[in-house]
Amino acid sequence: MKNWQINRARRVLEQGGVIAYPTEAVMGLGCNPWNETAVAKVLRLKRRPAAKGLIIAASSIEQLSAVVDFSKVTKQEEIIRSWPGPVTWLIPVRAVTPPWLSGQHETLAVRVSAHPVVRRLCDELGLLVSTSANPSGCRPARTQRRARAYFGVAVDCYVPGKVGGDPRPSTIRDAFSGRLVRE
Repeated sequence: MKNWQINRARRVLEQGGVIAYPTEAVMGLGCNPWNETAVAKVLRLKRRPAAKGLIIAASSIEQLSAVVDFSKVTKQEEIIRSWPGPVTWLIPVRAVTPPWLSGQHETLAVRVSAHPVVRRLCDELGLLVSTSANPSGCRPARTQRRARAYFGVAVDCYVPGKVGGDPRPSTIRDAFSGRLVRE
């Protein structure tokens, strides 16, 4: 990814826009998680109820400490060993975490990505909403072409890059029990 592409994504996110970008398994749809209007746009595009909450991607555990409280989980070592990678954990939110991220839950779905594009975006721009690029009920986009077919100009920036080789979106696990919530 070239610097001008990062700068374009930065401008879009700073202005409350939505980006589509490659992840380990599918194209992701994202925005600045601190911007409620941008998050609402992602939810509208996906036709996803706000109560379900969203996934937040980061390039490091330290970044995630801004929104979740690792001290309240029992599976800390397992979490650390699973990252970076396509494993999402449900971890208790901090008091400062915007409710539009966690929906009706007291936990937030978070992961440290192994995908180079996601890592670069998060290194440069900070935390990122990371939900699959598809309307609810439709197959996740695995190419930029499919993401464009779903969303067209409603997405403000399509970040170049290839989706990784994982066959399915990230697994989701409970940070207390380790229980698999989504395969």
